[in-house]
Order: sequence, then C-alpha cells, then structure tokens
Amino acid sequence: MSSDPREPQQPRQFEEFDLGSHVGEDHVVGEAPSELHPPTLRSELRGYLIGLALAVVLTAASFWSLDEHVIYGPGIVMALIVFGIAQVGVHLVYFLHLTTSPDNTNNALALAFGVLFVCFVFFGSIWVMYHMNQNMIPAKALLEMRGG
Repeated sequence: MSSDPREPQQPRQFEEFDLGSHVGEDHVVGEAPSELHPPTLRSELRGYLIGLALAVVLTAASFWSLDEHVIYGPGIVMALIVFGIAQVGVHLVYFLHLTTSPDNTNNALALAFGVLFVCFVFFGSIWVMYHMNQNMIPAKALLEMRGG
C-alpha cells in the first residue's frame, strides 16, 4: 500500500486486524512477538468462544451432577470443588490470558499473592471465631453472675 493519504485505501478484512494482545503466544520479555502468525479477530474470537463453552459446560455439569444424584452423597462437595477449580482455570487461561510466557510472571505472582491474602483472611477469620467460641462464658454461668 502507498503512504500517500490521497489514494483510496482498500478495506481490510476482519481477520486482518491486529488486535495487539497476542493471546497464548509465548515470547521472551523485551522481544516483539513473532509476526509469523499475528493474532486476528477470528483467532481471538475463537479463543473466547472456547472459553465460554468450557465455562458453560462446567457450570452445567456441576448443576447436573447435583440434581441427578450421579455422585455418591459425601463426594458431592469434593466434586463441586473440582468443578469450581476447573472453572477458575478456564477463566484464568481463556479470559485473563494467563500463560506460561515470561512476561506473565508478574501477573502470576500478583494472582498468587491475591490468593494467599484471601486465604489468610478466610482461615484467620475461622481461627478467630473458633477461639472466641472456646473462650466464651457459657450462658448458664453468665446468668448466675448477673444474679438471675
């Protein structure tokens, strides 16, 4: 194409638009992604649709397994946890684009720190509530102290 702004430009097809995100492509930090297979709208949309399909299947599978009693009763909680972890994995890979490339190291560390922080808050709250329950005065003793 000519760089003269007066010449009419040819319309580009949908698959020719460079989206700039380079989803799922691993490359060294500081180097430009390879231009052998630049991402196109079609490839990006295909990735999102695969992620959507997997998320819907996992959600439907968890509801179906609960409603149809296909899993032994005590194992239902574990099955729902497995479906939930798989769902988180699908969202991380297909929607948040967390890959194994070196430039995603900061994203992975930020995610790990967030998970660690949530675990500290959750399990710390459980620990505090458990110990508060152990150190409470029984209701009968409290009534006797009040004179009632």
